[in-house]
Amino acid sequence: MQITTSPEAPQYQLTFNNQPKTPIFAGAKIQDCEGNPLQILLVAGPTRAPCSSPPPIKIELVVLDGDFPSHDVWTSDEFEQAIVKERTGRKPLLTGDVSNITLRDGVAMIGDIQFTDNSSWIRSRHFRIGVRVVSGSYEQTAIKETMTERFTVKDHRGELYRKHYPPVLTDEVWRLEKIAKDGAFHIKLSENNINNIQDFLKLRTVDANRLRHILNNMPKQMWEKVNNHASTCNLGDKIYLCRGQNVVIFVNSICQVVRITVHGIPCTFKDLTKNYKDYVQMLVREAYRQWDNLMEADEFDADVTLIQSQSMGQGGVGPVQWYPNSSQDSGVIEFIGDADEGSSSSSFQFDQVGSMDWSHDFNQMP
Repeated sequence: MQITTSPEAPQYQLTFNNQPKTPIFAGAKIQDCEGNPLQILLVAGPTRAPCSSPPPIKIELVVLDGDFPSHDVWTSDEFEQAIVKERTGRKPLLTGDVSNITLRDGVAMIGDIQFTDNSSWIRSRHFRIGVRVVSGSYEQTAIKETMTERFTVKDHRGELYRKHYPPVLTDEVWRLEKIAKDGAFHIKLSENNINNIQDFLKLRTVDANRLRHILNNMPKQMWEKVNNHASTCNLGDKIYLCRGQNVVIFVNSICQVVRITVHGIPCTFKDLTKNYKDYVQMLVREAYRQWDNLMEADEFDADVTLIQSQSMGQGGVGPVQWYPNSSQDSGVIEFIGDADEGSSSSSFQFDQVGSMDWSHDFNQMP
C-alpha cells in the first residue's frame, strides 16, 4: 500500500494511480502493473478524492531507499534525506522523463523512465520511486510527496533468463518454470526437437507419456509446476485441419481437436464407432507428425461455434468429447502434404497427401 500520510495532514497530496510492474530490470522501461505508463494523480488529502490543480504544477521523480520511511509519517526533510544518488562514476540512477514533469488538471503521465543500476549495493537492497513538487513550482498550499511500494531492481543481464508470465507459443521452452536455459532438462527437450512452448504443448497433447519420459528425472512437483505454467499460454485462434477418408479433424495450435466431421457432418467423439475413434486418434498423431505441412483453416462457417467440453488427458489423445453447436458442415480445407511413394497398401488414403500404414482394419467403416 502506498504511504502518503504526514503529520501536517496536508490539504493535497500526490499519489500513483497504479504500482510499477515487477520484476524491474536495470535498462528496461518501467511500466505500471497493467503495462501502461506510470500515472501521477493529485488527490485531496483527507478523502483521497481526485482533484484538479488550477495552474499547472511541476513535479519530479526521485529514487528513495527502500527502508524509508521507518515510521508511518515523514517530513519533507526526511524525504529529502532518503533520496538515493547514483554510485560514483555512474550515470544518474533513474533516467528519462524524471524531471520537469507537468501536472495538468490533477494528472501527469510519466514517459520512458528506467534504472541504470541494480539495487543490490544499498543496505536495504530495495528502492522506491518518490514523487514531489519541484521547489518553487507551487507555493499556494503544501502538497505532500508520495512513493511507490518498495521493490528490487535486478541487473539487466538477468532479463535474458527471465521467465514469461504468461508465456507465448513462440517462447523458447526454457522460459517455462523449472527449465533452466542450457540446463539438463533444456538439453533433453532440445535433443527431442522440443524447442519452444508450442512444441512442448503439442507433444503433451498427443503423447504426454513420451514427454514425461523425456523429463523422467524431473520430480513430480516440478513436473506439475512446468505443466501449470505452460497451461497459462495463450493458444491464439488459429485452426488447422487434417483430412482422411470421409473424416476431417480440425485442431488448434497445440494439436487439440476442436472439430470432427464424418461425411461432412459435424459430430462428437463419443458418438463415433470404435473404428472411427481409432481412426480419429491416428489422424491426430498424423497431424502432429505432418505439422509443418498442415493448411490453416482461415475461418469456420459463421453458424458453427466449437466448444471444447474438456481438456486432453495427460495420457495423450482421446477419448475426449467435442461438441459443435451446429449440424451443418462448414466446408473443409484439405490437409496438404508430401506423398509417400513407398506406402500404397494402406486401408485408407489421404486426399492429396499420400498413404499411411494403418495397423487397424477399417473395412467396417461406412
